[in-house]
Amino acid sequence: MSKEDNSISFGMGLLAGILGGVAAAILYAPKSGAETREDVKNFVNEFAQKHAPEIKEAKKQALESLDMMKYKLEKQYNKINEHIKAKQMAKAKEMEDQSYDFN
Repeated sequence: MSKEDNSISFGMGLLAGILGGVAAAILYAPKSGAETREDVKNFVNEFAQKHAPEIKEAKKQALESLDMMKYKLEKQYNKINEHIKAKQMAKAKEMEDQSYDFN
């Protein structure tokens, strides 16, 4: 596993842990719905402000990974497409050669 894969895995694990903790806190909190919603809103705002650089970096890495995956998929698609066209051209040439064969 590469360093980038490890950091992405760690970030995803951290995010899952935080979300799990928030969900548990909401479910077991002895507060009214309005108070709970206000607490969640405050928590999300504080979390976003506190971890803005990490969130921005994770988003950047995710977008770069998506761009790389898109590039690789397009490259593979083009390779397959060229292979199919080559097969079609070979088949057309073979049929053309057979049509000129008068034996």
